[in-house]
Amino acid sequence: MRAFAREGGNFFAVSLYLDIIMGYIIAGLGNPGDEYEGTRHNVGRMVVEKFAKKQELSDWKDDKYTKALVAKGKVGKESVVAVMPETFMNNSGKAIAPLVKNAKQAEKLVVIYDDLDLPLGTMKISFDRGSGGHRGLESIIKHLKTRAFVRVRVGVSPATPSGKLRKPSGEDAVIKFILGKFSPKETDVLKKVLKKASEALELVVTEGRERAMGEVN
Repeated sequence: MRAFAREGGNFFAVSLYLDIIMGYIIAGLGNPGDEYEGTRHNVGRMVVEKFAKKQELSDWKDDKYTKALVAKGKVGKESVVAVMPETFMNNSGKAIAPLVKNAKQAEKLVVIYDDLDLPLGTMKISFDRGSGGHRGLESIIKHLKTRAFVRVRVGVSPATPSGKLRKPSGEDAVIKFILGKFSPKETDVLKKVLKKASEALELVVTEGRERAMGEVN
């Protein structure tokens, strides 16, 4: 169960603004609401929740300005603002845009999301790439008017023992798949990759994106 802070609005807004200027923004994509918890499309949110808990960030606050749940704190010497958009996946950019005012800030944005082009249990870190057809990422690129930010792609597709992807085919099948929940067997694999992804976020913040890409990829 998430804990929610009840800090004064003005104080929190000023404190949040200062943390954003100085540090990293870690955004986990997904859909809000109990019906979407545990679905493949919400892997990004799962990673960020795990990261925030491990790093002992503040309680999650429902921030009306960004239309997102926000937690903040320190990871090593760096200020970090963790964000989970409450705008639904396709409008993720509306929640991220108020936090990123320029290209320099965008380079310290890290977006975590589900990727059908990677098998479950794997992940990759990239920088300044396209959306790969992911609607949440497309929304962020559109609103920020830049692709120059870090992505942590977490695989959700099944694969054969030899590693060949078995992605769903067709729009209806894809939607049904990504909005579906993980099977008990998949959940065991998921737990391991959530831990790896959380550790990767820490590496990006403390050692930089190039070091993180070199070690994780």
